Amino acid sequence: MNKKPTKLIGLSLVDFNNLVNEGNELHLQAARLIPFYKPGDEMALTSIFMSALRLIQEFRKNISQAIGLTTSGSIHIFTEVEFLLFDKKRIDGLILVVRGKKIIDAVIIEVKNKNNGLDEKQINDYAIISKEYGVERLLTISNQFVSFPTQSPINPKIPKSVSLYHLSWSYILTIAYILLIDNDTNIEDQDQVEIMNEVVNYLESPKSGVVGFTQMKQGWADVAHNINAGVSLKQNDASVDETIASWLEEERDMALILSRELGLLVRSGQNRFKKDLSARITHEKKQLIANKSLESVLQIAGIASDINVQANFGRKNIEMSVTLDAPKDRSLRPQITWLKNQLKFCNKKNPDLFETIKKELMVDINIKFTSKPVRIAYSELEDAYEKLGNKEIKSFSIIQVKYLGRKFESRKLFVNTIEKMLIQYYQIIVQYLKKWEKPVPKIIKKEILANDHIASSPLDD
Repeated sequence: MNKKPTKLIGLSLVDFNNLVNEGNELHLQAARLIPFYKPGDEMALTSIFMSALRLIQEFRKNISQAIGLTTSGSIHIFTEVEFLLFDKKRIDGLILVVRGKKIIDAVIIEVKNKNNGLDEKQINDYAIISKEYGVERLLTISNQFVSFPTQSPINPKIPKSVSLYHLSWSYILTIAYILLIDNDTNIEDQDQVEIMNEVVNYLESPKSGVVGFTQMKQGWADVAHNINAGVSLKQNDASVDETIASWLEEERDMALILSRELGLLVRSGQNRFKKDLSARITHEKKQLIANKSLESVLQIAGIASDINVQANFGRKNIEMSVTLDAPKDRSLRPQITWLKNQLKFCNKKNPDLFETIKKELMVDINIKFTSKPVRIAYSELEDAYEKLGNKEIKSFSIIQVKYLGRKFESRKLFVNTIEKMLIQYYQIIVQYLKKWEKPVPKIIKKEILANDHIASSPLDD
């Protein structure tokens, strides 16, 4: 490479067009909503996705915010961008954000569909191209799941001047679903609504190459079998790697499925691992080996508590729970009555559905200054105060425990069971629970005698 690449950020749009027309550095073409590719081709999927970004304002805004791309300005979108100064390496997409006839932001995009995974060396090469052209963002899209867009399913070497982002096709499809649901994020322009509908129809087609998460990896079954057979696990076991990968993908899939049901984005994962997927994987491996269980948290704006999801290999069950602080203005028995009334309301709203999970419901009563809660079956909650004596309640965890038995080792049945359970648990329990809130302070009434006078302040004189 003798010629130095032209920095794109800060370049005028006229100069960029001249650069393309000269044909010495870049070859590219505009993205098309109706591309000239056969169905299932990666470039067809890329072109349709990127055209939707150009044509649908709200869709563009949501995707841009996910990867930190500037949302103000006009955008120019290209596919099959060939970099002649880098051995004619070809990337799938390029987005330029233009304001005042100058390029102010940009992102290079690499796309995979079907079961095609990202290639580490390829992404390393594209990161170098991004750096040399002054493009600060590199986005990968595939059917691989991550908890945050700032995480990556692979471990490429990325220069400090370049930020790597990753979106799964399921995430992109979920954003599209949410935009079409009747809520505050609706697409305003009716023509754009129709375009979004057509894009969703394409993404949902088996021919598009968009694949959701349908089964755990083989390692999941192996680990479940080994734990119940008393075989010790090691962090470097391939089956442990596959188990953690499966759990993290299922965690994200649960969040996306619930997002589509609610019409808002459900968040998953822990913020401390937002930019470090490998640290999250290491953490989960330690949890699996030490506790024979895996745990996830789903965060939803507006609900009383995050949803905690736990897979217990030793007990072959799944637990889902939410935790409510106990009312601080009441004694022990009224605190338990407060919780019972909440659950009675859940029962009243969906009596038939509530009946189907009633035997699986448990309540953990979390006691102050004690790490181990007192667990009581829902059917025994009426007499719970007798078991507590003078103990002080800190909070309640309402738990559904589903025993899977042999199904726990089944790669497909586990996924089907946990996803169905999540929707039911939310529908029957979570959506009706309310936090305890401290009562609003009230003015204390004092009896004012007829001959009383309001004392005047020295300042009144």
